[in-house]
Formats: sequence, C-alpha cells, structure tokens
Amino acid sequence: MEVTTATQTQPINITESAGAQLNRIKSEQNIPADHALRVGVKGGGCSGFSYILGFDKVKDRDQTYEVGGLEVIIDKAHAIYLLGIEIDWMDGLNNRGFVFNNPNAKDTCGCGTSFSA
Repeated sequence: MEVTTATQTQPINITESAGAQLNRIKSEQNIPADHALRVGVKGGGCSGFSYILGFDKVKDRDQTYEVGGLEVIIDKAHAIYLLGIEIDWMDGLNNRGFVFNNPNAKDTCGCGTSFSA
C-alpha cells in the first residue's frame, strides 16, 4: 500500500465547513478508526460520472493523503478526474449538502453531483 504524506501536493481540497461535517458524520455514525474518507468517481449520473464520498478501508490500488486533518483515500485510477477538486458544504435555504467544485469537469448537471470529463 502506497502512502503519500502531507508534504506532497494534495490532490484535493476540503473546505473547513465540509471537514466539520465529515468529522461530525464520522463521529455520529461511529465509523471505525481504520476507515478513511474515500473520494472517487463512478460511471453514471446525468452527465456521465458521479462522485463517491464515504468512509472505507484502504485498498491496494489506493493512494492515501492527509487533507484538512482527515485521512483521504483515492483509487489511483480515479485521480485524473479528481485532481484539483474542492469539496465544500452548503447549508442554505435552497441547497444543503456537499458540493464538488471540479476544474476537470467539462460539463455538470443541475444537481451538481455528476459531470463529464
């Protein structure tokens, strides 16, 4: 298993508000200590790809980073779609949830959870 330290370039950014929500979820759902935040993509959604965000164990194909105090894992095959992405948390009247600001996305859908590259 390859581990990338925080001294190397972080592939993603997690805003302070998103980090607070992720830590709250991890605590409230009693996520085991051996699980890290998985950020990834999968085929599907209205624009071709949708985001994966959840807690999981590290697998052989993962790279591990520390981002904003959270251990983050990314499948090496997904990195090309995620480099430079910012994960934010919105808590407004019309929209509440995680928001993915992806500079690699050529097109996004109205719901903001799928994109094309």
